[in-house]
Amino acid sequence: MGIHTVEKIGGTSMSRFGELLDNIFIGNRSKQDLYNRIFIVSAYGGVTNLLLENKKTGDPGIYGSFAAGNNREWQEKLDATTAFMITLNRSFEKFGLDQARADAFVNERMTGIRNCLLNLMQLRSFGHFNKESYLPAARELLSSVGEAHSAFNSALILQAHGVNAVFVDLSGWKDQETGTMEETIQSHLKGLDFSKCMPIVTGYAKCAGGVMAKFDRGYSEITFSKLAVVTGAREGIIHKEFHLSTGDPKLIGIDKVRQIGHTNFDIADQLSDMAMEAIHPMASKAMERNHIPIRVDNAFDPGNPGTLISSDYVSPSPRVDMICGRKDLVAVEVFDPEMVGAVGYDYRLLGVFARHKVVYIAKNTNANTITHYVPQKSAHLQEMIDDLAAELPSARVKTCPIAIVSVLGSNMKFPGFLSRAAQALASVGINILALDQSMRQVNMQFIIERENFDAAIKALHREFVEREA
Repeated sequence: MGIHTVEKIGGTSMSRFGELLDNIFIGNRSKQDLYNRIFIVSAYGGVTNLLLENKKTGDPGIYGSFAAGNNREWQEKLDATTAFMITLNRSFEKFGLDQARADAFVNERMTGIRNCLLNLMQLRSFGHFNKESYLPAARELLSSVGEAHSAFNSALILQAHGVNAVFVDLSGWKDQETGTMEETIQSHLKGLDFSKCMPIVTGYAKCAGGVMAKFDRGYSEITFSKLAVVTGAREGIIHKEFHLSTGDPKLIGIDKVRQIGHTNFDIADQLSDMAMEAIHPMASKAMERNHIPIRVDNAFDPGNPGTLISSDYVSPSPRVDMICGRKDLVAVEVFDPEMVGAVGYDYRLLGVFARHKVVYIAKNTNANTITHYVPQKSAHLQEMIDDLAAELPSARVKTCPIAIVSVLGSNMKFPGFLSRAAQALASVGINILALDQSMRQVNMQFIIERENFDAAIKALHREFVEREA
């Protein structure tokens, strides 16, 4: 195990780079304290949306227009994205960014991408090349340039401030050989003495099969995890623009939530189920297996230790770590009088789920009913529902929109917990449609009508966090 840390900074935070200089990179650190830190950086806020598609609205970026075959449109968007990246360079001039070098970097990469996409368009015109053969590679190419831009700029700015920063480009730009992500990391970090330099690493790392193909837009956290494991880091740190708190401060109120402080990887997994990832679950697994703790801190609250996620932490006294949930779910209810006592019924049902690659968040069963709660945005949800009816002809399949509110904690084993939760919800007029809890008692999930989501979050937070403060 090394003495260095591996630290990831998200795109929203990267756009506030001047504050990061004071809070994270340099501040009042001595020359000795500057090093033994490796930084993985995301693209500046909004850049990946322009390169690929808007994450929230789905509006196409360069890739979306290219994939649709809109030749003029994707080129116009490439021009606009290039201009936006150059404008970002101007915003960092006051922090010491060499404008000529930064602009030349952007122009070289974006011109190369334009030429590559034009060549692909020409190949497509012959009709012998199908989209499946080249669109994934085009998506990988476009996604990589955002992180390369921010990492290159960061290294230049830090060098201007006297830091021995090293730009480490894992994006595979013009690399002819492609190995595993581990091999990419090892080859690009070879020869670097972490005690004497500060590697600034791209959040995108090229690998065989494509990192976008495997992890889509969660790839920077996979790079973070792989780099921590490959280098044997002492700790992984994720710098966010907020603290990991007992609830959503925008919904509950910043004056009412509190910082969690310490939790475990199990709770981090429960959070990912609720679409509130402290870290990508596939990234956290590798670090958990290698006993590398993760610290989540607020990049703009210097001096605060943040929240530590470790393997074996259990709260010494019963408490709730977080109230969270999601309201983008659908209940898929299968009622079948022939289910009771039937061997393998659930196996047949889940076989249909597996064929359509639909995952579920929670599940309830009784003698003749099995209900799964699945994300409404599941790509093949309707096809799966149709197949359930065909596979189980004696069943009645029904769906309805629902929300789940979850109470999470590393130690919630105390009598009366359920009655307190039910009373808190009843006090604001909320009916519990269903309930899900495992014997491990690290989470309790309440299935409710969507319209009651906000009120349920506030009521449970009031009962289990604010009353205990």
